[in-house]
Amino acid sequence: MESKLVWLLQRRSKALNFLYNNIKGTSTRVLNEQPSPSSPSSLLNPSRFFSSVSGRSATTSTCVAGRNSVICGFRAFHHHHKDFYKPSYRTMCTTAVASVESKEGQKLLVTAGSHAQKVIGIWLFASAAWVFSMVVLGGVTRLTRSGLSMTDWKFSGGLPPMTDDEWLIEFEKYKQSPEYKRVNKGMNIEDFKFIYWMEYAHRMWGRALGIMFALPFSYFMRKGYITLRLGLRLSGLFALGAGQGLIGWWMVKSGLEEPPSEYAQPRVSPYRLAAHLTSAFVIYCGLFWTALSVVLPEPPAESIAWVHGAAKVKRLALPLSILVGITAVSGAFVAGNDAGHAFNTFPKMGDKWIPDDVFSMEPFWRNFFENTSTVQLDHRILATATLVSICGFWWSTRKLDIHPAIRSLIGSTMGMAALQVTLGISTLLSYVPVSLGSAHQAGALTLFTLMILLNHTVRKPSPSLLKSLLSVAKTT
Repeated sequence: MESKLVWLLQRRSKALNFLYNNIKGTSTRVLNEQPSPSSPSSLLNPSRFFSSVSGRSATTSTCVAGRNSVICGFRAFHHHHKDFYKPSYRTMCTTAVASVESKEGQKLLVTAGSHAQKVIGIWLFASAAWVFSMVVLGGVTRLTRSGLSMTDWKFSGGLPPMTDDEWLIEFEKYKQSPEYKRVNKGMNIEDFKFIYWMEYAHRMWGRALGIMFALPFSYFMRKGYITLRLGLRLSGLFALGAGQGLIGWWMVKSGLEEPPSEYAQPRVSPYRLAAHLTSAFVIYCGLFWTALSVVLPEPPAESIAWVHGAAKVKRLALPLSILVGITAVSGAFVAGNDAGHAFNTFPKMGDKWIPDDVFSMEPFWRNFFENTSTVQLDHRILATATLVSICGFWWSTRKLDIHPAIRSLIGSTMGMAALQVTLGISTLLSYVPVSLGSAHQAGALTLFTLMILLNHTVRKPSPSLLKSLLSVAKTT
């Protein structure tokens, strides 16, 4: 028994010496204090060796990471007594080392640790989702022609009509509006209640969002979880949200005025509708981007090669995002001019590729914003250009050395763009039903969401993380 124990100790000593000889000349050191070759006893101290390899030393506390069970650059082969550890210089644990070092000097938006970061992130994502639902609900309100049912505006919103007399009062107000006189004359009280409830729900949903945002914001500020930089950003978004309600009423007022022509139907100004939608997109973008910055303060940069690849993607993703936004805003002009019903054929507009009255209005710029034929043609061209550009974007980045998450996002963006174009064509050919029209508007914001996520993922890492990656790259 004693001889067998001595034999096992000798085998272990040989394994440790073999490992030491393999890593002695490399640039990546596991131990904090390298033992001199003349003192092998320090290497044979099991507690010291394994505490260093497992990452319990002060400088490599999180080096156990990676998909391939890489431990500080050494690939572990479990339960293989002949080759205890094999060095793998191709796969280094750059992510773990860099992430720990990059926290120093990193400008975090949230204090008080990871729990506060998680809670604030959930709150901001929920606020962004609420804005998303507001955009969809606003589209349904427009498609059901409910937006002009309420002829006045109150800061608090007020209570809806409860009794028959109150409903009759509101109905009489609506009867004085141009929409009732020219479009809905003869409408009964039950039909009026439906469009009234749609508009009332849209307005109150926005006010509920303001409360849901303001109360947690005040609480987190009081607890000291939010930095000054994040506080200023969120205050600006809250101010935009408050202004969005005023923009909405400014838009509705344009539809309560008498149309310039006796043959024209009353509708809101396409310019004000576009401003209202653009403001909603800006608020959503700000909330979603801030939420991503809170929960993901650093982009997925695990190597210098991936950082360079992400920079190449970013140069293409930013102008593509602008194109997606312009296409979405052009859809607001289609809705504001009721241009979706002008030509319900595809790919031709009627029996022609370009209608004859495309340049029939003066001054020239009115054709692009008020001429129903030109507005629909512009939206078709922009949508096609967006789809072609995104497909070209995917094709040009397919061979780049980039993070798998970025590659997956590019593929998802291309798929969503194809789906959005399909929804647009289906909506057009079906004479703009409420279901497809709402899905098309939700698809536009979904595509915009993917572009925001992509731009956030390919942003430049912090200087501290770049320095860590460069130092790791030099040692390898």
